[in-house]
Amino acid sequence: MVTVFSVVKKASQNTARRLAILLATLCLPGLPAAAQPTETGDFRAPDLVELVRLDPSIHLDIRYATSNNFTGRKLYAEARAFLQRPAAEALVRANRALKPHGYGLLIFDGYRPWSVTKLFWEATPPDKHKFVADPQKGSRHNRGCAIDVGLYQPRTGKEVAMPSAFDEMSDRAAADYQGGTTEQRRTRALLRQALEKEGFKVNPDEWWHFDYQDWRLYRVLDLPFFAIHASPRAPDAGPP
Repeated sequence: MVTVFSVVKKASQNTARRLAILLATLCLPGLPAAAQPTETGDFRAPDLVELVRLDPSIHLDIRYATSNNFTGRKLYAEARAFLQRPAAEALVRANRALKPHGYGLLIFDGYRPWSVTKLFWEATPPDKHKFVADPQKGSRHNRGCAIDVGLYQPRTGKEVAMPSAFDEMSDRAAADYQGGTTEQRRTRALLRQALEKEGFKVNPDEWWHFDYQDWRLYRVLDLPFFAIHASPRAPDAGPP
């Protein structure tokens, strides 16, 4: 079985060396910041909300705050997840809808600073670029309108297995991949159904990646998590 760890292990020495250089470069003082995409038009003001403040039953497994990700490096200083408020409220509704089925949402990533997207692109081999966003366009994660998400079992707290691991760069990651077990395909379909009902759309290449319908209304951002000051007011997500 291909996992994120096997992908990292099979990466060439040149790719690993390039990633190390990129990570070091981000930490060097006095270097000019990389340019974000230039965007024109009317956009909503950002209103990033921390997901666990809206619904503490949403669990986090923020892989980029650890070395357990496809880069093998820690990229976030904090294990936190944010979305623009309408997307966050929709996610809360999806989480509540899953509870009667015996599941809850497990978040791998939400809003992602643009500089991290740029690092992903430059550290990923060209033949795997379909799994990462082009920084010249910006990611929907950068707009606070994309979520990387799986399921967990509230009774045990354990992650629910899917046909592939999160961030696995293989055909098994496809949203409509027909392999895996019957149970894995069932829970993948349940996750997709709950999120699509609330205005999210799955990425065809990644079963875990969902884009919120209003993503075009927000600019690409490069705010670090500590700079986000979200209002704590409760979401309009209906009864618990």
